[in-house]
Amino acid sequence: MASGDNPVTAQAVHAAHELANISDKGPLAGFKQFISRGSMVDMAVGVVMGSAVTAVVNSIVKNLLSPLIAMIFGKPDLSGLLTISNGKATISFGAILGDLLNFLLVAAAIYFCIILPMNKLRNLAHAASSAKDDKPATPSADEQTVQLLQSILNQMKADQWQGRPGQAGPQA
Repeated sequence: MASGDNPVTAQAVHAAHELANISDKGPLAGFKQFISRGSMVDMAVGVVMGSAVTAVVNSIVKNLLSPLIAMIFGKPDLSGLLTISNGKATISFGAILGDLLNFLLVAAAIYFCIILPMNKLRNLAHAASSAKDDKPATPSADEQTVQLLQSILNQMKADQWQGRPGQAGPQA
């Protein structure tokens, strides 16, 4: 009986194979696969870029827009504008407007500084890729020679079996 026919040996080989591959099946392997996906990396880059853009926009609001608002309305920011208070609770529409303005500025900055250029680059890469794929591949000189010789050989075989005059016919 060969060693491959022995069920105990087959089980031992299977168990050894499973132990060798255990690092590929553990919880860390799934985490590694999750992290290494392109979308996860894109998301991480987006978070970092978003926080950087937010810092720039907050600086613009603090150092440019807030002083303009102070000059126009006589208050340092929008939070003091359009407030309703009854002593126990205060509703501040100005604060909501300020946060909405901040959000719109961040969204516009992210769109025009990150999303729009990335889409343009992606479209250029796709156009270059599709132009490259549309171009028919011409066979090399060696491939053309092989194709020509194959065609000649096929024609010679066809002539031989058809018994054309001046050609050797099939061997009987």
